[in-house]
Amino acid sequence: MKISAHAVGRMVGTWQEGPGPAHQRLSDRLRLLILDGRLCLGAALPGERDLATALGTSRTTVGAAYRTLVDHGYLATRERARATVRLPHEDVPAERRRAGADAEADADAEGIDLSFAAPPAPSEILHAAFATALERLPLHFERHGYDRYGTAELREAVAGWYGRRGLPTSPDHVMITNGAQHAIGLLARTLLSPRDKVLIDHPTYPHAIRAFTDARARLLPVAVGPAGWDVPQLLAAARSAQLAYLIPDFHNPTGMYMPADVRRSLRPACPTIIDETLADLGLEATDPDPAAEPFTATHPTAISVGSVSKSIWGGLRIGWIRAVPALLERVARARPATDLGTPVVEQLATAVLLNGGQTRRPDALLQLRAQQDALLTALADHLPEVRAPRAPGGVTLWARFPEPVGSRLAAIAPDHGVTIAAGPRFGVGGAFERHVRLPYTLPAPRLTEAVRRLAAAHRALTAGATGIHTPAAVG
Repeated sequence: MKISAHAVGRMVGTWQEGPGPAHQRLSDRLRLLILDGRLCLGAALPGERDLATALGTSRTTVGAAYRTLVDHGYLATRERARATVRLPHEDVPAERRRAGADAEADADAEGIDLSFAAPPAPSEILHAAFATALERLPLHFERHGYDRYGTAELREAVAGWYGRRGLPTSPDHVMITNGAQHAIGLLARTLLSPRDKVLIDHPTYPHAIRAFTDARARLLPVAVGPAGWDVPQLLAAARSAQLAYLIPDFHNPTGMYMPADVRRSLRPACPTIIDETLADLGLEATDPDPAAEPFTATHPTAISVGSVSKSIWGGLRIGWIRAVPALLERVARARPATDLGTPVVEQLATAVLLNGGQTRRPDALLQLRAQQDALLTALADHLPEVRAPRAPGGVTLWARFPEPVGSRLAAIAPDHGVTIAAGPRFGVGGAFERHVRLPYTLPAPRLTEAVRRLAAAHRALTAGATGIHTPAAVG
């Protein structure tokens, strides 16, 4: 598989930013693209002259970057052939293996995983919900069990969830899916054609990026900055888009909340998917903006996606789509190509949880708030140069380092006993190298220890160490 110079140029993004010589910055960015899987194994990279032209730099710079990658085992070369991507594995120099082993010996045997942003299961209420579900299961035994729309019980419960939020909903406007990611993928395959344009928040949920790129769509990123959403930019981009995807409720990864006036003024000219997975996770005494209402309440053509993975448990793979029946019918026709429906027991248990109002539990929200406080305190103590604004809800902080170290830090952090999700996982074009996403879903002592380890990894990186770890999955 050959990769064009222009494709590589788009992937490396703003590689010129940062300390050190240009060839080192370029080789670092290419190495991180390899570790992240965006430059796949065996792929043939463009020639030095072609890539230099695409990047607007000298052939000498590209040649030096390629030689560095060859020396460290990330590229293989043959005479009169393109350099091909590989991984070093056991060919990593012995001194680097020893350095990694020493760092791991300093960390506890158990690593701390900050790549997944989901709370532990609320065991008592989850157990009770499944017990009730098993009692109701025999009512479904006479049916075949394959239902592309979901059980009536859960569709009614989801409709009730919307109704309590001020959006009257009929069960025939609801389809049950295997989580929100599955819902987004189904909608992408139904609504998009190759080369269609999709407007997205930037940064945004990484699995949505993957769903849209898998549908061969082109992404139109609009920045969500410190001041929030830029309505004029969003509306301008929407005029040329075939679909928009937004997260107005405790945005992933920033945790920001779209104010009521922005919601009412934002009327994209294209169909819009609203991800409401985090809608029940407001951490203030009241919701950040009591006047705000579900986005779809004032935007009847909007499509809503939700799940219980953040408000209940990531292992409960239940999500849904709220849309007009005509669109759900299109999704149902396309769905058998990927799956035949959602497991019945999990649906019945989720219906119990939704009907009992268990997706918004005051005790769980108080605990999340305390854990967020602990994470902010740990950052102030161990990484005072990092800026992480307090989030009004959700489960993550969007932490900004002074320098573009996100991917390099993610590659070295496991050597110090912690796994993180680097900023570029949440954007396109190599953006957000100064950022990492930090969830506060672990107990406070573990969060404090995780930040201490992250600070140690950052010190090692500053001292010149490099990492070889492939980026972890993001949840």
